[in-house]
Amino acid sequence: MTQLSNLHEDMIHDCALDYYGKRLATCSSDKTIKIFEIDGQNHRLIETLRGHDGPVWQVSWAHPKFGNILASASYDGKVLIWREQQGQFVKLAEHANHHASVNAVHWAPHELGAILAAASSDGKVSVMELKDDGSWDTKIFSAHTIGCNAVSWAPATQAGSLVSTSGVSSNAVRRFVTGGSDNLVKIWTYNPELGTYTVDTTLDGHTDWVRDVAWAPSILPKSYIASASQDKSVIIWTADSPNGPWNKKVLQMDAVVWRVSWSLSGNVLAVSGGDNKVTLWKETLKGEWEKVSSVEE
Repeated sequence: MTQLSNLHEDMIHDCALDYYGKRLATCSSDKTIKIFEIDGQNHRLIETLRGHDGPVWQVSWAHPKFGNILASASYDGKVLIWREQQGQFVKLAEHANHHASVNAVHWAPHELGAILAAASSDGKVSVMELKDDGSWDTKIFSAHTIGCNAVSWAPATQAGSLVSTSGVSSNAVRRFVTGGSDNLVKIWTYNPELGTYTVDTTLDGHTDWVRDVAWAPSILPKSYIASASQDKSVIIWTADSPNGPWNKKVLQMDAVVWRVSWSLSGNVLAVSGGDNKVTLWKETLKGEWEKVSSVEE
């Protein structure tokens, strides 16, 4: 990322590879998003996206079944949706649902449709669904009393569920997890009767702001959620069934923890924090978590 950072005028806050690993999007305090084409060890800047009026905190690619679509979250309180058309990225939609910084965006599993969740410092979460006619159905609700910092979708198939030959579970469900400045982690499930998302579980284990949350993407016998906090800890929450209960393992770190990210297989957790280090963690056969690698940025 050192080479890529030279192409931004300010600090890079996030980067994301697309589904095929051929495109890399980066975002920065310079209010821009840059799209790179990746070819092995080489990268080439192909476009700079300008549309935000403040630092851009996070970017997220949609599944390619919906096209080359990228979402971005900014301090300006907006979520922008970009789509590649005829070799250029254009702004598909602008969502101004929030009254404060939008800190995170994350697309739902593609089995659920083109659905995007955004977390804001105004304490609310918005869920935007792209309909077949090109319109957006938006639901917005209060999630954390002080501010919402992170959001991460659960796999469409619940842990331990049987998957059909089409690759979709018969009981696919819309669920995601959020982390807030109230030190809490909350799990939300869509209620079709009410037409909104309701809290399933509130996980209380941190003593300071929850900066990031990540739901392990793979379909394992257990559900895994990682939460990163300003209290210098990562908590790994596990549940043997969709309804819980959730058990926790606390990993103490040497500095404030900013981000957590699971491997595609869901069994390795990457942790990055204020000490400019990225550490990798893996669960042992005894259910303990051990550090398997450490890299200084």
